Amino acid sequence: MAKRKVANPLAFAVLGTLTERPMHPYEISNLLRTRGKDQSIKLNYGSLYSVVGALEKHGFIEAQETIREGNRPERTIYRITEAGQLEFADWLTELLGSTAREFHPLEAGLTYLPGLPPDRVVELLEQRLTAVDAEIEQITTAHEYMASMDFPRLFAVESEFRLALLEAESAYVRRLADEIRTDELGGSAFWRQAWKNSVELGITPAEQLKDPVKYFGQEFTWLKHQ
Repeated sequence: MAKRKVANPLAFAVLGTLTERPMHPYEISNLLRTRGKDQSIKLNYGSLYSVVGALEKHGFIEAQETIREGNRPERTIYRITEAGQLEFADWLTELLGSTAREFHPLEAGLTYLPGLPPDRVVELLEQRLTAVDAEIEQITTAHEYMASMDFPRLFAVESEFRLALLEAESAYVRRLADEIRTDELGGSAFWRQAWKNSVELGITPAEQLKDPVKYFGQEFTWLKHQ
């Protein structure tokens, strides 16, 4: 598939909002925040105008009229074009029905886990857990409130998805931290010994890997092939 002209989640949100009715950018921004869409899509008022400009340039939206209210600056009201309607539908189809490889920051950090001492990693993972669990509690509270107000779930499914991801992350990080703390994680013995040697012998873990048998024993001969 050819790369779409405006590959930006905020652009997608602008198109989706304009399918309801013509609006000016400030109104779009307020509506997205009021509906909590800024929790699912990164929303920056400055970049919103750039996105609107790009959408207009590619013919997905067009200016309908410019208005002035009192002493406020002029505001341009935009409406979605037929091409924009088609683009929105195509984009929504792609987002819902296709998978794409996403690179999570935590995954990148886990790639180089041995770059810090085990105890420090446990400390950082627990720090992350605190933040993740706080967000889980926040979203859960919001869902309970919406349920008490008979708010249709249809309009909260994106936050349900976010909650599911957070709960999965919390469970995994908690388990990983426990396994590192108790040395149950495969390779933990080598990892902990490498950092112990770096303190006691003044030799970095990277230098120790040049002669793993010397520093870790015969059972670590497999490190020669790393």
